[in-house]
Amino acid sequence: MSYGFSGEYQHSVDAKGRMIVPSKFRELLGESFMVTRGLDNCLFVYPKEAWEAFTQKLKQLPISNTNARQFVRFFLSGAVECELDKQGRILLPQNLRTYAGIMKDVSVIGVGERAEIWDSEQWNGYNGSISPDEVASNMESLGI
Repeated sequence: MSYGFSGEYQHSVDAKGRMIVPSKFRELLGESFMVTRGLDNCLFVYPKEAWEAFTQKLKQLPISNTNARQFVRFFLSGAVECELDKQGRILLPQNLRTYAGIMKDVSVIGVGERAEIWDSEQWNGYNGSISPDEVASNMESLGI
């Protein structure tokens, strides 16, 4: 039984913008997958099937709604298809590295149907600001 993407892995980006994809994620992602701007200044990484499901939802949004158009533009204009090389690396385009503030060290985390790539310093700051008590109190409002 697979629970999708989970865990946290530390890697680095080389001078050419390449990073190793955690081996546990490679099987879930396949040979090619999508990387795009994510929320909270990280990058979202989707296997092709999850990306297709996500884009189908985007297609259902009304083009007449300003917020819907902004949402679609945000995710689709930053999307790029990535392929693993023989060493299990991908090339992160400069525009995505700039968006996420990725300099060298990255934290790759699993969040269910997708993975996220964070600049490690930003991830540590974000993750360190989360209070377990706050998470617990928010669970009820989310119906968990």
